[in-house]
Amino acid sequence: MPQDSAPPLLRDTSPARPAAPAAASGGPSGAGAFDWLDAAGAARRDAGLVRTLRPRPADSPLLDLAGNDYLGLARHPEVTRGAADAAHHWGAGATGSRLVTGSTELHARLEAELAEFCGFEAALVLSSGYAANLAAVTALTAPGTLIVSDAGNHASLIDGCRLSRARTEVAPHADPEAVRAALTGHDGRALVVTDAVFSVDGDAAPLPALAEVCRTRGAGLLIDDAHGLGVLGDGGRGAPWAAGLAGDGDVVTTVTLSKSLGSQGGVVLGPARVIEHLVNTARSFIFDTGLAPAAAGGALAALRLLRREPRRATRAVAVAQGLYERLTAAGLTAVRPDAAVISVRAPSPEAALRWAADCRTAGLAVGCFRPPSVPDGISRLRLTARADLTDDQLDTAVRTIVATAPGH
Repeated sequence: MPQDSAPPLLRDTSPARPAAPAAASGGPSGAGAFDWLDAAGAARRDAGLVRTLRPRPADSPLLDLAGNDYLGLARHPEVTRGAADAAHHWGAGATGSRLVTGSTELHARLEAELAEFCGFEAALVLSSGYAANLAAVTALTAPGTLIVSDAGNHASLIDGCRLSRARTEVAPHADPEAVRAALTGHDGRALVVTDAVFSVDGDAAPLPALAEVCRTRGAGLLIDDAHGLGVLGDGGRGAPWAAGLAGDGDVVTTVTLSKSLGSQGGVVLGPARVIEHLVNTARSFIFDTGLAPAAAGGALAALRLLRREPRRATRAVAVAQGLYERLTAAGLTAVRPDAAVISVRAPSPEAALRWAADCRTAGLAVGCFRPPSVPDGISRLRLTARADLTDDQLDTAVRTIVATAPGH
C-alpha cells in the first residue's frame, strides 16, 4: 500500500507487561467499558430515533419510492450485463489501491466518458461518493484555508470540512450574500462548499449566484452534484452544466454513481491540475481499494444508456413535480422539488416512523428522515421519483401516502 509522508511506526521492543487482572465481578476483563451504550440506546428509544437494518429480498414486492435509482437503471438488463461482464473480465475486486494494482483500463474509460458527458476537463473515480467528497474537500484545503459550507450540506461534506483542519464557517442555507459576508476580509485560500440539490428537501442551490460571489472573492467552488447528475442539465449532464459552470477553471464537482447511474462509487470532476493534485494528495483515494470492476462496468453501461435515452432525465423531473402537486392538493405539506427528491413534512419523529411503517404495510417503501439526519430538526417522509414509474404506480403511491398520513 502507498505510504504518506508520516514517519514509519516503530516496533515496540519494551518488556512485555503482565496481563491485567480479571474484573472483580468474575467476568471478562474490561467488560464494563461500553456500559455507557445502554444509556445511549435507551435515550434513542425514548426519543423515537432508533434505526434498524432491514435487509430486502431480491424480488421485493414493495413499490419503491425510497431508493435513489432515479432513472430506473439499477436493474436494467444493459447495466447489469455491463456489471457482470466487467466482473468476469477484470475479477470480483480491484485487488488494491488505484496507485498499486486497482486502476484498470475500465476505470480510465469511465473517467474519460464522465468528464466529457459532464463538461469537465478530467475526472477521478473513487470507491464511494462519500470518499469523493472527503478527497475533494481535504485535498483542496489546508490549515489557514477558509471553507464556507452551506448549513444544509450532506454529512460527507461536513466530515470533509472537519478532517481538513481548515477554518470552517457555516453559512445559512442557500444564501449567497451570507457566503459573501463570510468571505469578506479573508486574504488567503478559500473554498465554498455546497450541495447542488440538497438531499433532505430536494431544493437546488443558487449556483450562478454562488459562483459570482466566489469569483469576486477569489474563492474556489466545490459542488456536490450527487442528486443532479442524470436529472438536471441537458440530457442529465448535471446541475453545473445547467448553471453554465461545467468546465470552469474555478469549479470542482463531485458525483456519485449510486443514484442515477444505478451502480456504486464516487467521482471528482474538474480541471486536470485539480485531478492530478488529488491523485497525489487525497487520502481517501490513495489509501483506499479501487472501485470494484463490476461497479465501474455497470456505471459505464448506464452512462451510455443515458446518452441514448436523455428523456429519462426529463421524465424523472416530471414524476417528482407530479407527486408534489398531487400530495399538496390532498392537503399535505411538501417542499417543491427542483430535481427528483420530494420532502413531505411529518408532525414528529414518532409520527414519521409510523407513517413510513404504515406505507410499507400497504406495499409502498418510502424514506423516513428524522433527527439527527435532518439539520432543521423537522421529521419528514422523503420520496424519490423514478423515471420508470408508470402512471398507475404513481396513482397507487399517492393514494397510499394520503390514506396513511397522520390525522387522515
